[in-house]
Amino acid sequence: MNKIALIARREFLTRVQKKTFLLTTILLPLLFFGFYAMIIYFSVNSDEKYNIAVADEANVFNNKLEGDENISFSFVKGEDEQSLKQDIEKDKYQGYAIIPANANILDKINISIVTQKSVGLMSRGKIEDKLNAALEQQRLLALNISPAQLDSAKKEGNIQFSTVEGKNDSGEEIGMSYAIGYVSGFLIYIVLFIYGAMVMRGVMEEKVSRIAEVIVSSVKPFQLMMGKILGIGAVGLVQFIIWIILMTSLNFLLPLIFPQLAAQMHDSNMQNGAMQAADTLKNSGLIGNVNINMPLILGCFIFYFIGGYLLYSSLFACVGSAVNEDPQDAQSLMLPITMPIIFGIVIMTKAVNEPTSGLAVFGSLFPLFSPIVMMARIAHGVGDVVPVWQLLTSMGLLIVGFIFTTWFAGKVYRTGILMYGKKPSWKEMWKWAFRRY
Repeated sequence: MNKIALIARREFLTRVQKKTFLLTTILLPLLFFGFYAMIIYFSVNSDEKYNIAVADEANVFNNKLEGDENISFSFVKGEDEQSLKQDIEKDKYQGYAIIPANANILDKINISIVTQKSVGLMSRGKIEDKLNAALEQQRLLALNISPAQLDSAKKEGNIQFSTVEGKNDSGEEIGMSYAIGYVSGFLIYIVLFIYGAMVMRGVMEEKVSRIAEVIVSSVKPFQLMMGKILGIGAVGLVQFIIWIILMTSLNFLLPLIFPQLAAQMHDSNMQNGAMQAADTLKNSGLIGNVNINMPLILGCFIFYFIGGYLLYSSLFACVGSAVNEDPQDAQSLMLPITMPIIFGIVIMTKAVNEPTSGLAVFGSLFPLFSPIVMMARIAHGVGDVVPVWQLLTSMGLLIVGFIFTTWFAGKVYRTGILMYGKKPSWKEMWKWAFRRY
């Protein structure tokens, strides 16, 4: 056990002390956040400004069209299409729209907007929204319907769901459970790919450089494999925690760094889905009212995070010990390992919507799928949606699965780490695992 700890410590320190670790750990979130802020900034600060001339011969809009800082409307009288084109060429307007005198507000009105150059997608959507909103307002007035009457007619009924046990089954709670389950499962999915492949590359490097031949003279191959898995896993965990802290801190600092940008993002119609969801949660008082057991979810996330990493890392280490310099050999052997991870994320997309379905239950129990799928189910509640026996069975099977894969990988590792010049296959690796020494 002491040798495993020494190897894990060496793997951890050699990677953490590299400049590449600092660059990827610190600069990557900063670069990602910077690009994200720039995209939002340029999306809400469009340089395209349009002043649209409106020749409303039928007085459809009643000289009322609301604009904003980028889109404005000017009603003109006594101008025809030719004169409006000349105004555009003189850059007096950036476009014009003519509404014929026979247009009826209660009928379908076709509005053709002529511009000198092609209109961008965002500006096009803004212009369409403002014209449609004005048409709707004028139609209501023509039908003697006030906005208050329309709002009253659109009021939705207060529909509530509950279980036979009397538990309130609110849509807000389901939405939060969906988001938490999806994000948790997706994070584990990413971790399995990134750090599992990192373990495989580490084993391949030592085998190709013949360092493993020197190391195994003083330690057992199984100890070497476990030390590498634990050391690289610790690197990934530290990096993961730093990323979460940095992204959370930068998210809180965004309104302080760009106060004008924050206000524009809040008022803009181009808010992204995450911002809209955050506003909905904040305005509805959802945070604090939803009955979600976060300590349980966090504890299960850590368990499945570590369990899934250990299970798949042992398999990736197994492949790394069997292949030689040719990376194509590794790619061919990785397929049976990567396919269960991909199937897990596919099953998870169903489990977040139907956590009690047969496929979701199977995926949450099978060790190769459970680290991803079970997190999608746990977020919906343990005890009612996920029975306690299923959670305990899933954890037990994951532990058994890790023990088996570690045993299997240790057997293959013992033979593969010292074998060169032969292209391996899973059939031959299976023989290595059950070979008697």
